Amino acid sequence: MSATPATTAYHLERALLPAGVADDVLVTIADGRFASVEPAVAGPAEPASRLPGLTVPGLANCHSHAFHRALRGRTQRGRSTFWTWREQMYSLAERLDPDSYFALALATYREMVASGITSVGEFHYLHHTPRGRPYDDPNAMGRALIEAARQAGLRITLLDACYLAAGINREPEGVQRRFSDGDSAQWAERVSMLTDDETAKIGQAFHSLRAVPRDQLSADPDRPLHVHLSEQRAENDECLSAYGRTPTELLADAGQLGPLTTVVHATHLTDTDIDLLGTTHVYVDFCPTTERDLGDGIGPSRRLHEAGARLTLGSDSHAVIDLFEEMRAVEMDERLATEQRGHWTADELVTAATATGHASLGWGDTGRIEVGQRADLVTLDTRSPRTAGTGADSQTVVFAASAEDVLHVVADGRVVARDGDRAEIGRELEAAISAVWS
Repeated sequence: MSATPATTAYHLERALLPAGVADDVLVTIADGRFASVEPAVAGPAEPASRLPGLTVPGLANCHSHAFHRALRGRTQRGRSTFWTWREQMYSLAERLDPDSYFALALATYREMVASGITSVGEFHYLHHTPRGRPYDDPNAMGRALIEAARQAGLRITLLDACYLAAGINREPEGVQRRFSDGDSAQWAERVSMLTDDETAKIGQAFHSLRAVPRDQLSADPDRPLHVHLSEQRAENDECLSAYGRTPTELLADAGQLGPLTTVVHATHLTDTDIDLLGTTHVYVDFCPTTERDLGDGIGPSRRLHEAGARLTLGSDSHAVIDLFEEMRAVEMDERLATEQRGHWTADELVTAATATGHASLGWGDTGRIEVGQRADLVTLDTRSPRTAGTGADSQTVVFAASAEDVLHVVADGRVVARDGDRAEIGRELEAAISAVWS
């Protein structure tokens, strides 16, 4: 990644600003942040690079398992369930070491950046060797992810996951042994060896309420906490059978629901669950392209929003890496579930994919094109076969555009992707994935 120039200026043909869409916007960037955002005027001025198209803030991918990218196109054949898919995922998880994980993550993160993503929440549980023994550096796998994100030009929040059980009252089995630190105290001690820097933050996660016993639900209250929650009915059934409580109720009992908590999926919820998640103002991360790929179901996104929860988005298993499709799918899934249209506005969904998403990862100073914010710019082609004639506004972003329409990406003031990078990224993905499966 090249050094950030001291001052850079861009003339944006059209930009999505906090107050709405504006034409001919001049932004100046100093030390990676917006120093000014103002109308571009005719006449002598500071030289500025012109970005034709619609420019929007950088996108936040709030739920990623980078290694799942190697499963795309390999797990969609024939009839199956989430649980049979999981066995294929475990087969992949056994194959990775720090070097192969770095190569795969780097190519995957470059694909993200080329699609307009400038921050990622990496939900990380491949901690140890396949036999469950720590590497010489106990965080070798996590550091590989952090370095891959740095080289791709992507901010990362490493959501290091506590994963202690194969299910309630069941010891880790097979490859799950590489996920486990033994107990939550040893997990927290290992995570404490990692530190934040300018482009990486250390968060935390509970893999699920199946994988972390009730008496081990302890986390740092000052760091983002992410949790897979009620993705499958079987998880609810297991918790109810063992504890007489839903997964949401267990988290509430443990004091782990709050404004720094993100629950992922939240697909199968009771009315009480929705009230608990809303009144504690958690973030709720929906991953529609994965949820439909795995046959999980459709979560109650609008009801959660109306109860007080805050929507974010992720690409999870990377069956698709396209945050525009994730935005669109939230509304489209609600239409399928309710047989009515118009649950989410385009502006609400763009906010979920930008400012709200970045904030859930601990990057509260990005996601808007305004003075003082980190300088992220994603420029879309407004004349492609998908976007032409659609208005070049937030409706275009949500209901017309795709990752293929991203022409230019700036993150923290640096150019991190340009139109034409995709062929090279494809070659890198092919090489990294082939090496893992060989």
